[in-house]
Amino acid sequence: MDFGFTEEQEMLRDSVVKLMAKHAPPEALRKWDRERAYPEDLYQAWAEAGLLRLPFPERVGGLGGSALDVALVVYELSRVSTDVTMAFGGSIFCGLNILRKGTDEQRAHWLPKLLGGEIKFAIGISEPDAGSDVGALRTTAVRDGDRYVVNGQKLWTTGAGLKNSVICAYVKTDTKAHYRKGMTHILIDANTPGVELRKLNMLGRRSVGTYEIFLKDVSVPADRVIGGEGGGWDCLMGGLQYERAVSSAGNCGGSQAVFDLAKSYAAERVQFGQPIGSFQAIGHMLADMETELEAGKMLTWRANWLVSQRKDALKEITHAKLFTSEMYARHANMGVQIMGGYGLNEDFDMQRYLRDSRSTTIAAGTSQTQRNLLANLMGLKSSK
Repeated sequence: MDFGFTEEQEMLRDSVVKLMAKHAPPEALRKWDRERAYPEDLYQAWAEAGLLRLPFPERVGGLGGSALDVALVVYELSRVSTDVTMAFGGSIFCGLNILRKGTDEQRAHWLPKLLGGEIKFAIGISEPDAGSDVGALRTTAVRDGDRYVVNGQKLWTTGAGLKNSVICAYVKTDTKAHYRKGMTHILIDANTPGVELRKLNMLGRRSVGTYEIFLKDVSVPADRVIGGEGGGWDCLMGGLQYERAVSSAGNCGGSQAVFDLAKSYAAERVQFGQPIGSFQAIGHMLADMETELEAGKMLTWRANWLVSQRKDALKEITHAKLFTSEMYARHANMGVQIMGGYGLNEDFDMQRYLRDSRSTTIAAGTSQTQRNLLANLMGLKSSK
């Protein structure tokens, strides 16, 4: 089995590293985090470099990259910041849903805008009473001629308030049908009359932002429905495996950054006349971090390779998502412990990685959901 990457993939990684060094230096990242501001110039640099085109086929203006190619990009972006990377992931995941489930007219309208960096997409699923239980959605869309009128509320929507954002909302169009039949996927411009956004004060991911959305009599053209009325469940599930596989690479990238910071500090910080990395307590922590990181990357590269080969990879993706999300959060906590007070100081980056890492075991499917799924795959499915 070949665990290496192609020359083209290594060149791709190198180009992303250089792009981020130029457009997202550490002092800028600290400023964006402190001011809770998103770097529009960075997003446009991604678009100009063709990163947004990477996952899409050439027939729609893309570059025809594989899931593994995209995972490598997300890994390198996330080494710099798992926060700013969220806008990249959210946009391409929603765009791929339009590619898979949209009509020719919808693809022709939306994809050029996405690939050129003209718009961003934000995923609107969760609500106050509907998180992991998507069947509990209460936001409704009622057909009125050639439009839908949307009412309800969305919560924990990443990036909804960014410039030129379009909310990819999952709503109920048939409240009496089973949620797999009564759910619909509809695109709502964030600046549409009746849409109210409230940026929430969260522990981490302060730059891209997490939003609460209120929808009151929001009128949306019927041609904004992706996958047809009642086709929301298929849209949601059709992209979930890809999202989790690629997000695992982001967890690995964040964890790699944490390890690099902690290792560098341990080599330079002198106490009792020697670098603290020479103390067994610190050295063993770093050894565990590096070993787990390598294991997480192997799980992630394998899962994304299987997705690239169009193979059934549900189990492998779930392993990768569960392991890497918990790894990132654990490693960030260990990194703070190694750096001591410096790890908690806002003049240093470790505390930012700690804050940003904490949501990884919740977003895109909680750790508990992943464990339930793995138990089901073992044949241990609950009878309820």
